[in-house]
Amino acid sequence: MALSKKWIGHIDAWQASGLAQADYCRQQQLNPKTFAARLCEYRRGQPTLPPSPAFIPVEVETAAPTPLVLRHAGGHWLELPPGTSAAWLAELWQCLG
Repeated sequence: MALSKKWIGHIDAWQASGLAQADYCRQQQLNPKTFAARLCEYRRGQPTLPPSPAFIPVEVETAAPTPLVLRHAGGHWLELPPGTSAAWLAELWQCLG
């Protein structure tokens, strides 16, 4: 059963009033139980929208780049600066191998 314009008007007016349902019904001389039943019908007829996603502010901190350290079993080590080219490192590896 579709709601009458009268009830839709009352529901819209109640929502805009900021009053509690009981106070609105008393003011408009409406039966609170009837109003609640019509409101339930109204809400059932409304399309349900998925909740909008909540955005949470995020701050990203980048860690200070750390050097790459290569250690040899014989106790030797080589420290390379951050951002060392992977191609250069591969070439070095081939030369040392």
